[in-house]
Amino acid sequence: MISFRPVVCQLVHSLNVGGAEILASNLARRLESRYRFIFICLDELGSGAERLRDAGFEVETIGRKAGLDWRCPLRLAAIWRERGVELVQAHQYTPFFYAMMARLRHRRPAVIFTEHGRHFPDFPRRKRKIANRLLIEKRDRVVAVGRTVKDALTENEGIPSCRIDVIVNGIDTEKYAFSQSIRSSVRAELNVSGDQYLVMMVARLDPVKDHLTAMRACARAATVTPGLRLVLVGDGPQRGSIEKYILDNRLGDIVRILGTRPDVQRLLTAADTLLLTSVSEGIPLTIIEGMATGLPVISTNVGSVADVVMEGVTGLLAKPGDDESLAKHLTTLGRSPSLRSTMGVRGRERAISEFSETKMAESYAAVFEAALRSDSVRLLRSAKC
Repeated sequence: MISFRPVVCQLVHSLNVGGAEILASNLARRLESRYRFIFICLDELGSGAERLRDAGFEVETIGRKAGLDWRCPLRLAAIWRERGVELVQAHQYTPFFYAMMARLRHRRPAVIFTEHGRHFPDFPRRKRKIANRLLIEKRDRVVAVGRTVKDALTENEGIPSCRIDVIVNGIDTEKYAFSQSIRSSVRAELNVSGDQYLVMMVARLDPVKDHLTAMRACARAATVTPGLRLVLVGDGPQRGSIEKYILDNRLGDIVRILGTRPDVQRLLTAADTLLLTSVSEGIPLTIIEGMATGLPVISTNVGSVADVVMEGVTGLLAKPGDDESLAKHLTTLGRSPSLRSTMGVRGRERAISEFSETKMAESYAAVFEAALRSDSVRLLRSAKC
């Protein structure tokens, strides 16, 4: 018996490592028995494209040009027609906008707009509010990954709160179970001894992640916490300036950049604390991954981070850019292995109960089904919640 699977298009900027791309890939793997997924990248394929193709998924790229590229919606509409796409999940605003424009050429698919985070600074955009009211239809759905992201969509994008579902990010928590043998092996690879305090930050080397604050905080803490080491996992446009900062400030003995790595869960096992110093976030997967590994978290209190990290229970928070407070938190945890252990245990318990990938996937499946069932194309401006 042949089972019918609706065709779902995952529309992303690229398949380089990032929260949106990881979510899109994990959803496809979790739900492929119910839906047939294809991936379309607006800008470039990215490092994750080959892995998805090896797993049997179709991956294409549009090659969007700078500025407003009117070729994109035409190409998108053509692919949707060819593949029989019935539902589009657009990750972040630009893919969402191009999906809306493409639907003017091909009316069939409903669109789910998933907002993962907000640019900094965030402010109301009148043109977007008008576009959203003109283009979003009754059958479409909007998903925010956290409460503060939902608030921003309402206040700055003009999307009614009652039209927005909140689905928090989730991970496969079992992949992040602690292993002493792996920990010892990775620390040996990194040339970190058993008694050194290893702080790890997993984030794209981008200004929004504010790695300079992370390095300043660790440099401060290292003066009173001998043996502190900071390992940066990730790559991006700021790598050159970060390397220059390390050189100029003689931090080569403290800070090390590993670049993009496919074995993040293995690397996390070697750490003592997870650090994140972003100036803007939604709900960062790296924090959930750290908690699932049993790590205490030190983070800036931005976006929906406080919805994940329980202050004083699973981690410690500070204002963005406040390297002095972050340094104090690093010192507190660096001097107390027992506090790190207690916070780590509670963090893993919280990750398993609140942020599982299974729970997240089922929530998205419910949104998919609601969008596929709806045959209404009334515009948002005339739709009641």
